[in-house]
Amino acid sequence: MSKTFYSNGKLFIAGEYLVLDGADAFALPTKFGQDLVIENGSNNEIEWKSYDYDKHLWFEETISFDEFVNKPLIKIETVKSTLIDILHEAYTLNPKFIDNSNGFKINTHLSFPRNWGLGTSSTLINNIAQWADVNAFTLLNNSFGGSGYDIACAQNNTPILYQIKNNVVKSVEFNPDYKEHIYFVYLNKKQNSKSAIYAYNNNKNNHLAQSVAENNKITNAILNAKTLKEFASAVQKHEIHLSNILEMQTIKEAVFPDFNGVIKSLGAWGGDFVMVVSQENPKKYFAQKGYEIMLTYGEMIL
Repeated sequence: MSKTFYSNGKLFIAGEYLVLDGADAFALPTKFGQDLVIENGSNNEIEWKSYDYDKHLWFEETISFDEFVNKPLIKIETVKSTLIDILHEAYTLNPKFIDNSNGFKINTHLSFPRNWGLGTSSTLINNIAQWADVNAFTLLNNSFGGSGYDIACAQNNTPILYQIKNNVVKSVEFNPDYKEHIYFVYLNKKQNSKSAIYAYNNNKNNHLAQSVAENNKITNAILNAKTLKEFASAVQKHEIHLSNILEMQTIKEAVFPDFNGVIKSLGAWGGDFVMVVSQENPKKYFAQKGYEIMLTYGEMIL
C-alpha cells in the first residue's frame, strides 16, 4: 500500500528580505508543486527516486536508515547529503516515523521544471514533514533555514499573508478583476543573492522599523488595489522601496528600461521569475529579448 503527500509551489509577491525582520509577506501558491509517494521497502534502507516534470529521473540513491539516523560528517554538499540532512532532522524531531518499518521505496514527482525556482526544496521539506508527522516550519529551520513563507504556500491553497514570528499564516482574498493583465516571465538566470543580502543587512538597521512599516503599508496597497492602475502603482512603489534598501537597480532599470508597464522581482532579487503588469499582452516584447517562457496569472496561480 502506498501513501502520497503533495505540496504547492510558491511565488513571493511582496515583503522579500524584510520578512526576515518581521514584515508582512504576501505570497501566492502555484498550480505547480511536488508529490512524494511512499511504499514499503526492505533492508532498513530507502530506495529514493526523484523525477522532473517531464518524467526524467534526475536523482536516484539508496540511503540506509543508519546514514540519516547518525548522519556522517559531510565534507562536500551533494543532493544526497542534503536529503540525508533533512531526513536526519525529521528523525530527530520524531524518531517514531521509521518504527516498525523494514524500509521504504520513495518516488517524488515535480510538475514544474526544477530550474524554475518554484520550490523544489520547500515542497520536499513539507512533504517529508507530513510523512514524518513533524512541524514543517521547524524542519525547514533545522535544515535549510529561511523565512518559511514557502512552507506556508506549500500548505495553503489560497493567497497568504505570512509573518515569521510564530510562523503566522493568514489566508487572504486576492482575485482581482484585472488579473488577466498580470504575467510571470522566467528570466532563466540563477543569481547569487549574497550581495543583496549583504547590502540589506548593512542598511536595514538604519531605519528598520520604518522600512518594515513602509513595506506593510505598500503590501496592503498591493493586496487591496481595486484597479490595475492602483495595483501597478503599488507594485512600482514596492520595487523602489527595496531598490533603495538593497542598493540595487530594479530589474526594469537594469534589463527592460524600454518596457511599457511595471516589472517586479519576486523573492531574491535577480531570481527566477518576475511579475509583469501590462495593459497589453507582453509576450512578443519578452520573446524578442530572448525570454520565451511567460505564464499568465491563470496558468501559474492556484
